[in-house]
Formats: sequence, C-alpha cells, structure tokens
Amino acid sequence: MNNLIFAALSLGGLGLIFGLVLGYASKKFHVPVDERVPKIKDCLPGANCGGCGFAGCDAYAQAVVDGNAAPNCCSVGGPEAAEKIGEIMGITVEDSEPVKAFVRCIGTCESAKRRGTYYGNMDCREASVIPGGGTKSCSFGCLGLGSCVEACQFGALSIKDGVAVVDESKCTGCGACVKACPRNIIELKPVSEVIRVSCNSKDKLKAVKDVCDSGCISCGQCVRNCPNDAITFENNLPVVDKDKCTLCMTCVQKCPTKVLKAHNNGIKILDLNNTKKVG
Repeated sequence: MNNLIFAALSLGGLGLIFGLVLGYASKKFHVPVDERVPKIKDCLPGANCGGCGFAGCDAYAQAVVDGNAAPNCCSVGGPEAAEKIGEIMGITVEDSEPVKAFVRCIGTCESAKRRGTYYGNMDCREASVIPGGGTKSCSFGCLGLGSCVEACQFGALSIKDGVAVVDESKCTGCGACVKACPRNIIELKPVSEVIRVSCNSKDKLKAVKDVCDSGCISCGQCVRNCPNDAITFENNLPVVDKDKCTLCMTCVQKCPTKVLKAHNNGIKILDLNNTKKVG
C-alpha cells in the first residue's frame, strides 16, 4: 500500500514540476503574434490552395503583415478579400485582373491519334513517366487522365472527350491544376486575353498531322496575314502580342486548323467595316 502511495506522489510531483517548467518556458520564449495576422486570416476563404505562393492561408497572412506579400494575392478570395486586407493594413489595394486556367490543347479522342489502349487506373503524372507516355500519339498534348481534375478543389475542371475542360464560372485561378499537369499544358491567362493558342505541340507540318488533326502545323498564315505584326513564332507555335493585337480576328479566320481561337464569347470588337461579336 505504501508503495502505491509513494508511486502516486512521485508521479504527481513530477507532473507538477514539468507543468511549472513548461509554463515558465511558454512565457520566457513567447513570440508575440501581430494582431493583424488572425484578422487577415479571417478575411481569407481558408482554401489553403497555395495559389498565393505560400504554404496556406496562415503563411500568407503572416507574409502580408511582414511586408513580403501583396494584399491582393489571394485569387480565391478575389477583390473582396483584398479590400478587407487593405483596410486592416491601412493601405489602398490596386485592382488586379482576374486570371483563369486555360488548356492549351484541343486534341480530342476524335482528332488525336492513339498509339494504343490502356486498361487500369492511372493518372497523368503516372502516364508521363512510363514508356510511350500515355495512349495518345502526340507527346505534347493533354493526356486526359485527370490529374488536374483531382488537384482542383473547386470542381472547375473535367475531362471531356479526352481533354481537360475548364469551367470558368468555378475557376478561382489558384493554379493547382497548373502545378498538377506534367506536360505544362494548363496555364493561367488574364480574362482580357482574347486571342489564344489551343495547342502545345513543338513539332510542325507532317509531324503534327501524323498525330493530331487539330494541332498547329506552323504554316505561318497567322503571321503573314496579321495587319498589325502582332504574331510571332516561338518553338513552332504562334505567340500573340496583346498590346499590338486589335482583335481584327484575321488570324482566327485564316488559321487552317482553328488552333487560334477567340476566347470570351460575346465580346464586341470593331472590324474595319463593321462591328461583330467574337466566337
């Protein structure tokens, strides 16, 4: 009996000593938290998507207070969150243009040639490292196995006819899909960027046609017909200079494979002769 009492008193004494030591340490080594950090965190949606470039909302809130991040970096929270953060920080937040995910591939099951059929569970990241790199013959195109769909927390992506498709009404521009795509087919585009290139192939002419009917063949029609010299070629793909582009739609009309597309249906543009709608 005495042994039990002694053991209980010993454990209780040790617990009391450790408690006092921990209490002293917590006060001695306490790091004060700026009261603005939790306030900023409350303004954020809590998605922890990493689209701001930091490891979650907590890290981003601390970075804003430390002066290492701008108040408008949260694409999920958008302008509303940026305005609230600006009020907490006592600064004016400039408007930033929204960005949305864009898939640079239109190689559907009908247009993209296939080298074989795979049966089983596999995503794009796994397919990209095996010999052959998926079932499609094009080594630059969308694998269509859904790594981007899995990465998106907002249900903004789906696979339709073998190609990733973005629902812009749900897309927050967080960039999770961009990081998940092993072929770098998805990129974030400003919503005002109308003329877009829907191909990622670095090949040209016959090498493209052998694997996809919808790929850019680097024919140069867009460059030769652009009245404003707004298009150049890099890696066998057209690059549009948004500052020079007047949205005349000549490149879209002349592109034989319809790789150059006018994004945002319903935007009114001024043609040389009349006003028409894009799309």
